[in-house]
Amino acid sequence: MINRQATVERNTLETQIAVTIDLDGNGESTLQTGLPFLEHMLEQIVRHGMIDLTIKAKGDLHIDGHHTVEDIGITIGQAVAKALADKRGIQRYGHAYVPLDEALSRVVIDFSGRPGIEFHTEFPTSTIGGFDTELIFEFFQGFINHAGATLHMDTLRGRNSHHIAETLFKAFGRALRMAISHDERMGSQLPSTKGAL
Repeated sequence: MINRQATVERNTLETQIAVTIDLDGNGESTLQTGLPFLEHMLEQIVRHGMIDLTIKAKGDLHIDGHHTVEDIGITIGQAVAKALADKRGIQRYGHAYVPLDEALSRVVIDFSGRPGIEFHTEFPTSTIGGFDTELIFEFFQGFINHAGATLHMDTLRGRNSHHIAETLFKAFGRALRMAISHDERMGSQLPSTKGAL
C-alpha cells in the first residue's frame, strides 16, 4: 500500500498553519488551534474518518476566528489532496447519515476534482460556546475548494446547535472515510470514465 501521508504549511499575514495527515491512520489527533469548539469538531472527523491529524495553528483570534477557521479548512483540504495524489483505486464517493439525539444530518462527498458545496443547515443560535456558527460553512468551503471535492451537507432535523454541528462533522468524517478508502475491485484504476479527476 502506498504511503498516504502529507504535510502542508500555510503562512499568511493572518495565520500560520501546519497540518500533517495520515489517511490510513488510527483516529488520533494533536490539535493546537486556540479554538476549543473547533478542536472538538475536528476530533469527530478524525475518529469517525479513522485518519491521523496534527494541526498547529496560530491566527489573529484577537480579531475573530474567521481567518483561522477558514485557513485550517484550506490547509486540511490541501493536505488531503496531496495525500490522495492521483486518486487511483479509491472509492471516490462517500455518504453518511448521523443522528445525535434530536439532530440528524446527511453528508455526501465526491472527490471529483470539481469544488462545490451545497450547505443546507440552520443553527438555532449564532454561537456555540463562543464559536460563531457561520464559521462551520467557512471551514467546509475552505476544505472543498482545496481538496477538489463536491460536498452536500443537509441537516434534516435538530433543535440544539451543538448537536447539529456534531452530526455534520461526524457524518463528514464517515463520508470521508468511505470516499478515500481503497476499492479492491478498482485496483489501480481511476474511478472516472474521463481518465482524470
